[in-house]
Amino acid sequence: MAAAGDGPWLDDAAGRLVRPFTVSNGRTRPTVALDLMSQVMTTGVTPLGHLGPEHTQVLDLCRAPVPVAEVAGQLRLPVAVAKVLLSDLVDCGALTTKPPAAFHHHPTDRALLEAVLDGLRRQL
Repeated sequence: MAAAGDGPWLDDAAGRLVRPFTVSNGRTRPTVALDLMSQVMTTGVTPLGHLGPEHTQVLDLCRAPVPVAEVAGQLRLPVAVAKVLLSDLVDCGALTTKPPAAFHHHPTDRALLEAVLDGLRRQL
């Protein structure tokens, strides 16, 4: 089992030792409207005040545009909790958010979407 000061509170056998909603101080609703494919990216602004370790991890993950779903997956947190953390950072100016294709000049190609769908079907 990991000691209290050893990064995320995880136990190899038991999983997360801290309930996910304690990460967001029990909050379940983000202050910013985000969907799973919304892109988030750091702005370079250093947030003032106390940040939890998950907020710091979010900032590390978002140096380039990343979808909300990817952030939640990387943090191993429910999407609702990840959205609250992301909205905290948007509110203080440390993150910016855009609709899915806004960081890119190329719209999603139908062939690419079909290839992704084929890959997902093979996984099932």
